[in-house]
Parts: sequence; structure tokens; C-alpha cells
Amino acid sequence: MWVLISLIIDKGGYSVNATKNKHLISNRFNQAKDENRIALMPFLMAGDPDLATTAELLLRLQDSGADIIELGIPYSDPLADGPVIQAAASRALKAGTTPKKVLDMLSSLKGRLSIPIILFTYTNPLLNIGMDRFCAEAAKAGASGIVVPDLPLEEADQFSPLAAEFGLDLVLLVAPTTPLERMKRISQKSRGFTYLVTVTGVTGERQELEGNVESLVEKLRSSSPIPVAVGFGISGPEQVIKVRQWGADGAIVGSAFVNRIAKSSSGRVADEVGEFCQALRKAAG
Repeated sequence: MWVLISLIIDKGGYSVNATKNKHLISNRFNQAKDENRIALMPFLMAGDPDLATTAELLLRLQDSGADIIELGIPYSDPLADGPVIQAAASRALKAGTTPKKVLDMLSSLKGRLSIPIILFTYTNPLLNIGMDRFCAEAAKAGASGIVVPDLPLEEADQFSPLAAEFGLDLVLLVAPTTPLERMKRISQKSRGFTYLVTVTGVTGERQELEGNVESLVEKLRSSSPIPVAVGFGISGPEQVIKVRQWGADGAIVGSAFVNRIAKSSSGRVADEVGEFCQALRKAAG
């Protein structure tokens, strides 16, 4: 795949102040550690139900205790996402959401949104836009990092330095089935934090998290000094408490937020999302 990616990267014509977003993610984890808690990382699907609501929710989550927000860019074939987030992506696409509109919305919040934003996207949209161009525009809009779940480690080796040129951390994922040696390589290559997936399937709320997650956290900690954040399947405060007990540095909560947005009463979505975020933040320590 990297052969294709390298053909689409154009090193010329893009510049951005890479220092403005640099270290924001690690600084936020350090702040949480200093406060004897784990970092709380909600996920939103941009454009669901519309971008104006997304902007409102980003600010509300910030005010409600979120440390970092993972912002999904809707894509028609989201392989890592379960039915809840797939449905959200479909709604966002039907509403006319595009990567450019997402970045324009994010840019409009400069001066008001101060916590790190990590963009969640897939390889094909990056190829369509161009890796250099996407990184430049994402950094200019105020993003601090990128998660690309279908980007193999071998391609990440090439993309991570490119993202870093624009002050962006490329966050890599580890699954429960990842072999130990490959897990070590991933954790050593990831920037900002390592994203530990709790299940072998797709995203979605679950009542119980798999019991081997604690041992995976320990293995990642022994492989790299960067933080470990646990995601996929965290549905409420009880799981956040468990993630903290396991020694992780952060909890990523996606489908539980997306579900609340989809089912929210008219005019109450920001309040309901904010209240849920506050409950999770309390559980984080």
C-alpha cells in the first residue's frame, strides 16, 4: 500500500506552524496523571446530526471534563466501526458532511476549543485528499493527532514522520490478538499514546470488558513509555473505573456517546451529552 501512498504525497507547497499543536496530547496525559486520574476521551462522529451540533458538542464536552476528543470523519466503509457508529457515519454523509467541512468547522472553534482533537479517519480518504495536504489542513484547523485504524504498521512507519512534520501525532492501535513482538513495535512507533482495543471485534457498547486487557496494558507499559488508552466497548462509569484499576492512562468512549446523540430529545442533546461526560469524568478519578 505504501507504494500507492508515496505516489500521492507531495512534499512541496504546504507549510504550517508545526509547534502550535505539538505535545498537546502528551501534556494532557501528564496533567491527568498529576491529578491522580486517567484521561477521558469521548468520541463524536462529525456531522451527526449536523456540523453545527458537532461544534456545540465539542465545546460542551470540553466544559464537562473531557481531556481529549476523538473526532470521526464520516466514511462510507468504516471497517473498524460497529453498527452504532456506522449508522452515525451514514447520517453524517447524508447530511453532506465532507472532510473539508469537518476541518472548516474545527477551524471555526479556534480560540474556544483548547483541548487536543484527534481525527479518526481511514486510509482511502487520506489517499483521495493526499497525505501531505490532509496533514497540513488538519494541523491548520487545530487538530493534534490522527488515528487511521486500517493503516498497517509498515505504512505507519512512513506516515508517522510526515504527520510529525505538521505537529500531528499518529496514534496506532493494538488489538488483543496482536502478537507480542508486533505489539512492542506498534507501541514504540505510536505517538501521543497507544490505543489499546479491548475486543477482537468492532466498536460498540458492552456490559463486560475482556479480562486479558489488564495484562495487555502491562505489556504495553513495559514496551514503551508513552501512555496507554483503552477503547472499544466502554459504555459507562463502571468500565471507566475498571480501566483505571487496570493501570491504563486513558479511557476512550465512543458508541455510548453516539447512541445518546442519536436518541436524544430535541433540544436536549448537549445537556445529555454533557451530563454523561461529567459522570465518566468523575469515574476517571
